[in-house]
Amino acid sequence: MRVGFHPLKKKGSLEAPKDVTVQMVTFVPFLSGYFEQSLDVLKLSLQSLWQNTELPYDLMIFDNGSCDEVRGYLLDQHRQHKIQYLFLSDENVGLPGAWNTLFRAAPGKIIAYSDSDVYYYPGWLSESLRVIETYPKVGMVTGCPVRTLPHLYSAGVNWANQSGATVQRGKLQEWETFWTHSRSLGMSEQEARENFDQGEDLLVEYQGVRAYIGASHFQFVSPRDALNAAAPFPYIMAMGNELYLDEHINQMGYLRLELPEIFVRHIGNRASTFDAPGAGVEIPQAMPPKKDQSQARRLLYQILDIRLLRRALLYLHNMIFRLYYDREDKKR
Repeated sequence: MRVGFHPLKKKGSLEAPKDVTVQMVTFVPFLSGYFEQSLDVLKLSLQSLWQNTELPYDLMIFDNGSCDEVRGYLLDQHRQHKIQYLFLSDENVGLPGAWNTLFRAAPGKIIAYSDSDVYYYPGWLSESLRVIETYPKVGMVTGCPVRTLPHLYSAGVNWANQSGATVQRGKLQEWETFWTHSRSLGMSEQEARENFDQGEDLLVEYQGVRAYIGASHFQFVSPRDALNAAAPFPYIMAMGNELYLDEHINQMGYLRLELPEIFVRHIGNRASTFDAPGAGVEIPQAMPPKKDQSQARRLLYQILDIRLLRRALLYLHNMIFRLYYDREDKKR
């Protein structure tokens, strides 16, 4: 038996979703070790998103089994209407599982995806949309120059050679731009220098809009239909098979492009060492070596770098993680 009238039946017209759905995947299982500052990184990322996104959007977040502190923060932001859609998974379904849910659930025609450790600068969304609106059949636009594997952007090269667009090849990035992203991945300066010297950039200009050929899955803006055409993503590994997305977007003939300047930056897992300027982008220089390390500390580091000891300690760390966070009673 029904008593009274359903209140929503008297409600007027609904507000349509925004054209852009900004999406993010979070996974912070605990706040120690590798993840010690991950909640601070997430807060830094979201604050930059809220502050520096000038166009209308809906924010959709998929939490992949994080700890209570992280979920509490996300729920609080959702209650404050800063997050429009919030998915809470009781276990980690991997990045492919999160993508399979997010991309199909997006109400907007454009999806702006990022990991939870990305810093946004003013203009990131409008500049990305300008590339999508100018170039034909765009599949992904990353908001900063990142060198990727050539076989992942062959469709872009083929299109550029046939379209009459202006193409430049060579070491076109400044070293400081390349080093900005490389050091955020934990790469040493020597290794970054070697990669910088060995690689090349492809800069294309089409109808007055410049972009590098290539893209990265840590952050991108895409037409929703292109991402769903590449789905579903196989449940093989929690992380490590993200190239499936890159490969399929390229194989379907979509262009994978990057903005020629830094409009987003990868933070990494340490918020305390990230420099976050306001309006302009101040490129960080190489970290100078610390001169205040004591002889005892240097000796300790040398001991810890012994291969067998390092493997044993990392194995112990992995076993402790499983004991606390990968137990069957924790999953139920």
